[in-house]
Amino acid sequence: MRAARPELILASASPRRLALLNQIGIEPDHLIPAHVDETPERGELPRRLAQRLAHSKAVAVQKKAKQAGMAAGAIVLAADTVVAVGRRILPKAETMDEAADCLKLLSGRAHRVFTGICVLSPGGHAHQRVVDTRIRFKRLSNKDIEAYLASGEWNGKAGGYAIQGIAGAFVLKLGGSYSAVVGLPLYETVTLLSGEGYPVQFGWLNPVATGA
Repeated sequence: MRAARPELILASASPRRLALLNQIGIEPDHLIPAHVDETPERGELPRRLAQRLAHSKAVAVQKKAKQAGMAAGAIVLAADTVVAVGRRILPKAETMDEAADCLKLLSGRAHRVFTGICVLSPGGHAHQRVVDTRIRFKRLSNKDIEAYLASGEWNGKAGGYAIQGIAGAFVLKLGGSYSAVVGLPLYETVTLLSGEGYPVQFGWLNPVATGA
């Protein structure tokens, strides 16, 4: 029965994206991380960056899979998240200084999270969406920032924070998709996969084990 449906490749090694897929009963057949240059192009806007990176990741992983002789008929799912204040794109914090700069900028103000999603057909046809979520942080005290930096949650996170962790306590208001901020917009994921012929309800009848 499993062989009757297309295989699905998640172009990510993110445990958050895998957990979100599992939440809606989808278990990808393969996890292949995408390695692409995420540097914004000159003058590139946040929305465009999220869209471009999601597509680039999907294409890179499809090429890698085909070169390895695997999953020739697989659908590829990729996503990328970009945090921005106005036109300013915040980095995926790799150092404590970067994370501190992000948190100070976000403190007491609104920002936007753009999550690009791309579903690539076996023939290379791309279906894409960009989800725009607006978030307002409370005003962060020095103690808030110092303690959050010490937690290490910021490491590798766009904008220097992870909303599904401690930083959830910083959010005063959120308008849009919570799951998109975590890493994968679930409504759009189901819509695009269904449009490509992937039977998203398969896992609802054959639930993914969650360890609960």
